[in-house]
Amino acid sequence: MLTTERDMRTAIVAACRHMNDVGINQGISGNISVRFENRMLITPSAVPYDRMEADMIVSIPMKDFPGAWVGPLKPSTEWRMHLKLLQSHRDAGAVLHAHPVFCTALAMARKPIPSCHYMIAAFGGCDVRCAGYATYGAEELSDFAVEAMQDRTACLLANHGMVVTGTTLEQALWRAKELETIAKQYVISLSIGGPVLLSGAEIDETLSGFTSYGVSDNNNR
Repeated sequence: MLTTERDMRTAIVAACRHMNDVGINQGISGNISVRFENRMLITPSAVPYDRMEADMIVSIPMKDFPGAWVGPLKPSTEWRMHLKLLQSHRDAGAVLHAHPVFCTALAMARKPIPSCHYMIAAFGGCDVRCAGYATYGAEELSDFAVEAMQDRTACLLANHGMVVTGTTLEQALWRAKELETIAKQYVISLSIGGPVLLSGAEIDETLSGFTSYGVSDNNNR
């Protein structure tokens, strides 16, 4: 269990490296944040993950933020999106943004992911929406992401990538990998005529089952 700020910082760096190792992200384009006490800890801007150290993680107040941050390097350009998602999702302890290939391909086509597989319920409903387009790092992009993630734990970002939340950093990383898997399966299914979609009632049944099956908290199924 991560209990100290040092633990959190070390875990963020490890998650960033794992994200690239498993193909969820490429280069330095992704970013990760966690909630710690009354602050947000977030990856710095433009630092290769293999050279990132725990002391480089940036600290930003969760409230009354006038533009100040603490750290040796400036925060990720997407700090606004991370901050707004943590503020609007009170149960979220972590936010992960990345550019995985299949999620990004769908985002480029501005296609949401429908109820093509029962695991879509792991993201809170019958689909994963695609947020509107805005320049990376812009306030408008943050607002689009918050809107698309109402009652959801993930969304695609038009012509950009994806973002997920999790109650823990471990859960956010699991959701990112699960989302990319479903995106890949959906893209492949489109090439053979498209998927047969599950009904709202079928997704609701899955959601109900998840409450006792452990997906929401333990990432098992």
